[in-house]
Amino acid sequence: MFNKENLKSTLKTLNLSFFVENFSNFAEKSEKEQINHVCYLNELSQGEVEKRHQQKIQNLIKKSKIPRHKTINNFDLSRIPSLSSSLIQRLSQGDWIDKTENILIFGNPGTGKTHLCLALTREWCLKGRKVFYTMAGNLVQELLRAKQATQLDQYIKRLDNYEVLIIDDISYLSCDRQETDVLFHLLSARYEQRSVVITSNLAFSHWGQIFKDEMTTAAVIDRLVHHSSVLELNAESYRIATAKNKQGNNSKKEVYMES
Repeated sequence: MFNKENLKSTLKTLNLSFFVENFSNFAEKSEKEQINHVCYLNELSQGEVEKRHQQKIQNLIKKSKIPRHKTINNFDLSRIPSLSSSLIQRLSQGDWIDKTENILIFGNPGTGKTHLCLALTREWCLKGRKVFYTMAGNLVQELLRAKQATQLDQYIKRLDNYEVLIIDDISYLSCDRQETDVLFHLLSARYEQRSVVITSNLAFSHWGQIFKDEMTTAAVIDRLVHHSSVLELNAESYRIATAKNKQGNNSKKEVYMES
């Protein structure tokens, strides 16, 4: 004899959570609308697939470690005329990841480098990509801890699980020899194997301030530039521009009140 609770238990065992939540309501709807059993089953199955897809996306976003919710639509491209909207849309699709290419984002502080890379990271998660975001300083410290525990190769292999490694604010590093070595080791290991996204306030000509050694600097740049898209965000700091606008609006209010 049919027992609804037994059916729920069976569906839970099969990990069909959407079925558990909806089979009863869908059955009533099918009966009222005279939908046959195959269509009823198809509707439940489609709902299960969509729910699992959404759960996968949320899991990818969580594992990416992006600290803030940023979107491409909220990035003001009009402030940076040299930055092509079609290029940003193409990069957001993620096809370049299959070619193990890189993205390098340069610009002065406040021009939106972090906003852009966070927004792109979120887009790649929505496309089902495994990505990981980290500040450059935090990454280097993790690499050093792994090296001290003689587990550097294992840590780099764990990062290899991510199709894209996003390293934000590399320009604020002031590496000693140990820090330079572990970062170089990581970037070399990912070369033509996995993709990297890097943001920096410093142009390549100043990367000697980070890596100190001229030969290491040249080798890092050579590996990153090969198969890469370079985005230059040449604009006034968004925060400074906002402050100026606010100050200008306040001045206008004062003039209006005085008049």
